[in-house]
Amino acid sequence: MSEFRCGMVAVVGRPNVGKSTLINAVMGRKVSIVTAKPQTTRHRILAVHTAANEQVIFVDTPGLHRKADKAMNRAMNRMAANALMDADLVLFVTDVTRWTNEDDDVLRRLENCHAPVIALLNKVDKVHPKEKLLDALSVMSGRHDFAEVVPISAQKLDNLDRLMAMIPKFLPESPPLFPADMHTDRSVEFHTAEIIREKLTLQLHQELPYGLSVQVERFVTEESGVTISAVIWVERDSQKGIVVGKGGGVLKKVGRLARLEISEQLRKPVHLELWVKVKTNWADSEKDLISLGYDVP
Repeated sequence: MSEFRCGMVAVVGRPNVGKSTLINAVMGRKVSIVTAKPQTTRHRILAVHTAANEQVIFVDTPGLHRKADKAMNRAMNRMAANALMDADLVLFVTDVTRWTNEDDDVLRRLENCHAPVIALLNKVDKVHPKEKLLDALSVMSGRHDFAEVVPISAQKLDNLDRLMAMIPKFLPESPPLFPADMHTDRSVEFHTAEIIREKLTLQLHQELPYGLSVQVERFVTEESGVTISAVIWVERDSQKGIVVGKGGGVLKKVGRLARLEISEQLRKPVHLELWVKVKTNWADSEKDLISLGYDVP
C-alpha cells in the first residue's frame, strides 16, 4: 500500500491570471469568488482536496502586484509571500497570451523559494494557431528551473487531470491535516460575505469595487430558512449612492443575485438584508482591516 501524502500547495501569480478559477475547477466547487477584475481575491483561502492516497491543501492567495499604496494592498502582498514560505509546492499561474512586468516580479520572488515550482500556462484555449504554444512552453522553461511546465485551461478544464496526478509526488509523506469531508477552512459567514462582494464587483464597472468590503453582522439558521444581515462598507459618502443606485436599483439587484446563490449553496430559503455604510479610508487602516476580518500579517 502506498504511503499517504499531504502538503500545502501555494497558488501564486499576478492579479487576474486565473488562480481562483483553477482552484474552483480542481475542487469541483466554488471555494473562491471570481470576477474579471484584478484583486478580487483579498484573503488567504485554503481549499482541501482529499483522495484515496493524498490530501492536497491549495492555498489561494491574492495576486502579487506592484501598486501597494494602501494597507490592504500591502497586507495582500504579504499574505502571498507568506504562503510561499509555508508551501511544499508552488503553482505559478501565468496567462499564456500575455507576460507582464508583474509576472517578472512574481518570478523574482520565486528565486528565493525553497519549494519546487510548477509553471502553469493558463488560458491555452486562446492560443491560435496551436503551434504558438510550443514556443510559449520553450520560453517559459528558460525563465526558471521549474520542476514542470504545464499548459492548462482552468476555465475549460483542459489538462487539469494531468496536473492533479503530478502534484502528490512533490508532497511529503504525512497523515491528512484536515477531515476528509472538509473542503475549505473558511466559514459559511465568510463565503456569504464574499458572494455579496462578488455580485457587487460584477455590477459596478468603475474603480469602486476596490473601495468595497462586506461584513456579515447576523447569520441565523432556522428550520424555515436563513436570515442574514450584512453591511457593505465604502470609503466615502459619494460611493454610497453609487452602491445603492438610482431608486435603490443596484442594491436590490445585488441582493437578489446574492440571495439566489447563497440559497442554492445552503439549500435553504434565504432572507438577506443589505446596508451600506461609510468607514473613511478603511483600506488604508490596519485597525479597520482587522475589524473587518482581514488577515494582516
